[in-house]
Amino acid sequence: MKQKQTVSRRRTAVLAAGLAMALGLAAVPLSLQAQQFQSTQRQALDRIVAVVNQSAIMASELEERVIQTRSQLATQQIDLPPERILREQLLEQMILEEIQLQMAREAGLTIDDTELNRQVRSIAESNGMSLEQFADALETDGLALATVREDIRRELVLRELQQRQVGSRVNLSEREVERLMEQEGASRQQAQQALFQRRANEELEVWLQEIRSQAFVDNRLDDR
Repeated sequence: MKQKQTVSRRRTAVLAAGLAMALGLAAVPLSLQAQQFQSTQRQALDRIVAVVNQSAIMASELEERVIQTRSQLATQQIDLPPERILREQLLEQMILEEIQLQMAREAGLTIDDTELNRQVRSIAESNGMSLEQFADALETDGLALATVREDIRRELVLRELQQRQVGSRVNLSEREVERLMEQEGASRQQAQQALFQRRANEELEVWLQEIRSQAFVDNRLDDR
């Protein structure tokens, strides 16, 4: 039994790594517990924990994210932060995601099924599986392919929005590229890519702070 659980955790870790690799974003695997959250429990938790502009984030949604994150950290053998801090951090993450998704809807950003299918197939292939084998592996771990597909679609929308908003902010000088080439013995292409990624990450943090400050957010996590 213990060996079977170990194999399952390893499989989940591999699939999560495939998601992160394909999306270029931190991917949080779903868990069977989250998918099978009982309706009575959901109703008991069904209160608003944050208002983001005209939308609301429910306690049940936060609870599912908490379960997902616990599963991921356990798989990676990373110690959990204190429960209160974990919930505060995850809610802030969900608030930022909701702001971005609202912006994406307003901009008409969508990911069609053709692109989504290509990404799902790429993830399967990165794990050495066919699409059918990938779906079977997800099912074995209690994950529904349809749910995973929609998670991937959401992450792709977020990535597309971030690239549009942040990419134009990044400017590299020739001197900066040459300096990195000298310091790290990198090729010009490697130096350009490394610098661009570094600057993009910095600009992304700035942009996220900007849109957070411009949105109406009512955090009600501590309300009872």
